[in-house]
Parts: sequence; C-alpha cells; structure tokens
Amino acid sequence: MAARKTTKQPNVAAEDLKRYYREMLLIRRFEEKAGQLYGMGLIGGFCHLYIGQEAVVVGLEAAAEEGDKRITSYRDHGHMLASGMDPDGVMAELTGREGGYSKGKGGSMHMFSREKHFYGGHGIVGAQVPIGAGLAFADRYKENGRVTFTYFGDGASNQGQVYETFNMAALWKLPVVFVIENNQYAMGTAQKRSTSTPELYTRGEAFGIPGEQVDGMDVLAVKEAGEKAVAHCRSGKGPYILEIKTYRYRGHSMSDPAKYRTREEVQKVREERDCIEHVRTLLLDGKHASEEDLKAIDKEIKQVVNDAAEFAKNSPEPALDELWTDIYAEAAPQNA
Repeated sequence: MAARKTTKQPNVAAEDLKRYYREMLLIRRFEEKAGQLYGMGLIGGFCHLYIGQEAVVVGLEAAAEEGDKRITSYRDHGHMLASGMDPDGVMAELTGREGGYSKGKGGSMHMFSREKHFYGGHGIVGAQVPIGAGLAFADRYKENGRVTFTYFGDGASNQGQVYETFNMAALWKLPVVFVIENNQYAMGTAQKRSTSTPELYTRGEAFGIPGEQVDGMDVLAVKEAGEKAVAHCRSGKGPYILEIKTYRYRGHSMSDPAKYRTREEVQKVREERDCIEHVRTLLLDGKHASEEDLKAIDKEIKQVVNDAAEFAKNSPEPALDELWTDIYAEAAPQNA
C-alpha cells in the first residue's frame, strides 16, 4: 500500500464521515465474502461484484430521503446494502435460500425490497431505465415529492431504450436522477472503444436534460452532486443526469478474468484513488478517529458479514412448491 498522503479537510461532520466509511466498508467486505462463497460453489449463476464502486451508492443514499426509490442493473449488492437492506437476507438470496429477500428465487440479479423502495437488479442491459422512469411517473402523478435513482452503466448508456426514456422523462418532467455508473469498461470493452462521446452526461442535451460528471471515487463529491440533482428533481424541473466516473477492481462477473486491462492499471487505482482509503485518510488526518477506532469498525463489519454468511448457509433451500408462488398478483375487480 502506498504511503498515506495528507488530504485537505472538507467541511463535514466527523460522524457523517464515520458513517460513510462504515457503509462503504460493509459493501466491500460483503462483496469479498460473496466472492469466496461463489468460489466454494455456494452461489450459482452469475455474480457481479461492486468492489471499487462503493462511494457511488453511499454518496447518493446520503442525498436521498425516506420514500425515494432506486432501481439498478445486475451489479446490485452494493445498492441493496446502501439502501438499508439486511445483509443476512441479501446473502441468503445470493445463495438461493429461503431466508433471502426473494425467497431464494431471485439470486444475485433479481431480488428486491418494497420496504426499502429497492425495485431490483435487472439482468437485461438497460431494461431498468424505462422502469425507473415509470416509478418516477407514479410519484409525479401522486405529487408526493419523491425521487427515483435510476442506475445504469456506461455500456447501457448506448442502448436505444435509454434515449426513449430520456425523451419521455423530459417531456413529462419526471423526478428521476439518471445515474450513469461509468466504471470505464462495458463488460470487457473500454469506453473509448465503444462510445463516440467521451462525456456521457451530455447525452441528455438533445432533450434539455441537464447533467454533470462526478468523481465517483470521492464519496463527498458524489453526495454533493446527488443533493444538487435531487433538489432539481424535487422542484419540478424534471430529470437530471449524473455521470459518475468510478472503477471496478474485479472482472465484469466472477467468470471474467479481466485480461483486457493490466494488473498495473488496477493496482494504480487501488493505491492512488481508492474511495475507502480516501475517507480513512480524512478521518485520521482530521483526528476524527484513531487507527484503533478504525480497526474496531473493521472488526465489527467482518463479524456482520461472517454472520450473514452463516445465516445463508443455515437457511434451508426453498421448497419445490415455492416455484408457483408470487407469479401473479390478484387485482380487485373494478366496480361497474
């Protein structure tokens, strides 16, 4: 690990910094444990880890209010934890167990929580974007002041349905924040090889949607941009685009060896830009926490994650008749 550099202290409360540190660390340790369980064969199917991108969801959740909604793609475990979903239920769902959020039927990509207003990961690239606009449409109709965070990646930003959604969201002034998590590799293709526009937030200009690019390795910068975007949406001005430049340390999924980039590139980001180390430095340099304090937080987080793994292992697999539940919803008949 490179020597820690002294960082200029921002105007932020020590307790807030500690909370961001803890929340990002929970996501990272959880994802590391998920990777271990996948290697042991306890998680099947696809599994996309969020390691390196933790500041994005933690920063935006710090700008959210109760009742705001979020929807995303398949790299979704971080979004679940940041929105307050229980690590036990998330890990149990990853392992296909009855105690999971979707009773073991959703797995890594398809769990949700109505209580936490988390409307799922979605496996089809870009398909969650129009659904996110639909959630925002409902709030616009109800005039309840809520905002929807609709997450998608740099690869999905090239999908046609994204632009159809931009058009409708602008036309109807929907309270939706379009969050482009630009981790710079659409599956295995570098952005410069797949995208003609280097700045993705400008994709909304044709529809009159404002936007900006944000340093996604700085949780405080993400929070500040999130607050600006949310204020824009709540004021009735319509959608806003945040292109958040981040970086994933692992491959696209657990089956991806990531040979399209060098180890040196990844290591350089880890040593110089890591979002958790950045907050750790702010805490230590500002004397908001000691090394012992941070070790205690790390120990606590590891215990939470280990407990989640044990809960998942001990939770039974769903019964076969569970295949037939939650397929249809019964609607009350309309009065003639």
